[in-house]
Amino acid sequence: MVEFRGRWSALAAGIDAATPADRDRTVDALRSFAILGVVLGHWLVTALTARDGALSTTSPLVHMPWLAPISWVFQTLSVFFLVGGHVAARGYESARERGVPYGAWVGHRLGRLFRPVAAVLVLWAVVAGGMLVGGAEFDTVRSLVRLVLSPLWFLLVFAALTAATPLVARLSPLWPLAVVASVDLWRFGLEGPEWIGWINVAAGWLVPFTLGAAWSRGAFARRGPALLLLGAGAVATAALILWGGYPASMVGVPGSAISNLNPPTLAAAAFGLAQCGLALLVREPLARAMRRPKAWARVALLNLSAMTVFLWHQTAMMAVTALGLLVSADLPGLHTMPDSVGWIAARALWLPVFAAALALCWAAFRVHEQASRRPRPSRASRSVTVPRPRTAPAKEITRV
Repeated sequence: MVEFRGRWSALAAGIDAATPADRDRTVDALRSFAILGVVLGHWLVTALTARDGALSTTSPLVHMPWLAPISWVFQTLSVFFLVGGHVAARGYESARERGVPYGAWVGHRLGRLFRPVAAVLVLWAVVAGGMLVGGAEFDTVRSLVRLVLSPLWFLLVFAALTAATPLVARLSPLWPLAVVASVDLWRFGLEGPEWIGWINVAAGWLVPFTLGAAWSRGAFARRGPALLLLGAGAVATAALILWGGYPASMVGVPGSAISNLNPPTLAAAAFGLAQCGLALLVREPLARAMRRPKAWARVALLNLSAMTVFLWHQTAMMAVTALGLLVSADLPGLHTMPDSVGWIAARALWLPVFAAALALCWAAFRVHEQASRRPRPSRASRSVTVPRPRTAPAKEITRV
């Protein structure tokens, strides 16, 4: 243990020393927070129950709606889009200054997003096909594949907004927010068609994305605008939930008439404003925390494989659930109905097991992401060299 701590301290010190002095570590910290929030949120509010030899999905929020505040903590996609807009706007501006054409810039960024996806899709195509051929229930296979694919929708939206950065980087967040409000008014107030709500898939996430672009231009250099975002967003969210008829949960709840997330509603957009305001307000404490080598090393290493963690966390949970069936089809917190406080306590005990399974997935598939992150040598490439043992090559941590 002492030897491990010594090596970890040396590695952390090396990462800290190799980090460029002008790198904004708070950006990486906020991205890590957003990814971990999504992972833990899915593990806590998604349950696979075993019944008659088949697996089906449900949520503790269906049986215990008073758990809705959990979604306020772990639904962190707005922070991810805030950081994404900030990084995309800065990256595109930097590319323009260096004379890099738009096609090369966007191709590089989207390639880094989607190359790790291929491994997930190939593996699950093989697994799903094998399960069907082996006689597995179609509903079981569909439930599992849906869990794997459902988080990927946000990558498509994120990719589209990234590609549109030259068009939307200087757009005021008030415009997409007005679109979200108009769509909800048409959809809920005027009984418009349900399909109109899907306009908000782009407009809803464009709100934090354009906030991130404004951040890159120095719009939040003072605390006032961030405080306004937090206060106005929190008040608007509370009003919409209490008097506007919107559900309290910020994630979808099976069987609910309205989902705040699929597609995003005005309540979700308002909540995102508050969440982004809070993220911008904690930059100074985060910056101080990131000056500690060990804290920064954890964030830097997570960012190195952020997409791998995101893409494989559902697979890790499902693998543990499936292997648990070999022991019993009624393991508390794993296969049982999430309808009691006891389930919550049991689920918490499974989280380290899910994390261990995710670590195995990370070890097996991180190569796809890290290969896609290896930049070509250039003056514009800013990287952090991570020291490794003497016999291992160095790795690079690059900005997402």
